[in-house]
Amino acid sequence: MFHSNRRDFLKMTGAVGAGVGLTVLGGARLDADELSPGDSGADKLGWKLGVQAWTFHHDTLFESIDNTAALGLHYIEAFPGQKLSKAKPNVLFDENAPAEVRAEVRKKLADSDVKLVNFGCCTLSKDPHQCRKMFEFAKDMGIETLVSEPDEEAFDALDKLCEEFKINVAVHNHADPSHYWNPDTVLKVCRGRSKRIGDCADTGHWARSELNPIECLKKLEGRIISFHLKDRNKMGKNDSHDVPWGTGVCDVKGILAEVKRQGIKPFFAIEYEYNWGKSMPELAQCVEFFNETADELAKNKR
Repeated sequence: MFHSNRRDFLKMTGAVGAGVGLTVLGGARLDADELSPGDSGADKLGWKLGVQAWTFHHDTLFESIDNTAALGLHYIEAFPGQKLSKAKPNVLFDENAPAEVRAEVRKKLADSDVKLVNFGCCTLSKDPHQCRKMFEFAKDMGIETLVSEPDEEAFDALDKLCEEFKINVAVHNHADPSHYWNPDTVLKVCRGRSKRIGDCADTGHWARSELNPIECLKKLEGRIISFHLKDRNKMGKNDSHDVPWGTGVCDVKGILAEVKRQGIKPFFAIEYEYNWGKSMPELAQCVEFFNETADELAKNKR
């Protein structure tokens, strides 16, 4: 029997196992109002919570949108090359998608009350024509931020494109030894450039690189645009994995307090890279933790 009470649902984590993976549990849609009952704190802080579709990369984009709505969330970050739908598994969604595919995605988003706000991690190369094509795609789809790990040589062109299209570029960090694993490298490419060029803070990859996420955020103050928010069971790469927010070593509550201190209004994407295909209970736990923490922070005037 489906339990509509959100706390009962979370208690079912071990029981549902592989029975959760899409937008249904026991044949019933998850009740968004039950799963995220009080987002007033996030609203007051100007925060948006959504999902990075890579969390569901074994599923299609349409299924990812359904999953996002099932969690009571209204924002999604798509990634390049995801299969469109079960009905069209050979059609991929990216900057090369034709007009009719883009129209299908817009309709699906509108019908689901989900907004496509970010796209990443996408390629932004030193080829200005390739970058312009990506920005034109983003404008056509209403995307606010392109999340990428651009070639350093691309930033002169990106600086101009960001201002022309009024679209952000958020530099993402994978773990060491990737190019942008250290916030100092992100700051270097941002220096002297438009405020539309900034950081997509992947807290899990910082932890994998044995960097303190809160100290990284402090260093990047003034340049943070969005998050791939993660919590990890341990620091470092060996035997580490994502865990529900507030249960690991990343101090997600402290991260959110630091975001409030900086007075910024980023997009937070849940990117959960563990328990593939059966992580909906953990995702619901992340949503609950975020909402409760945002409520608490919004009430605290400091």
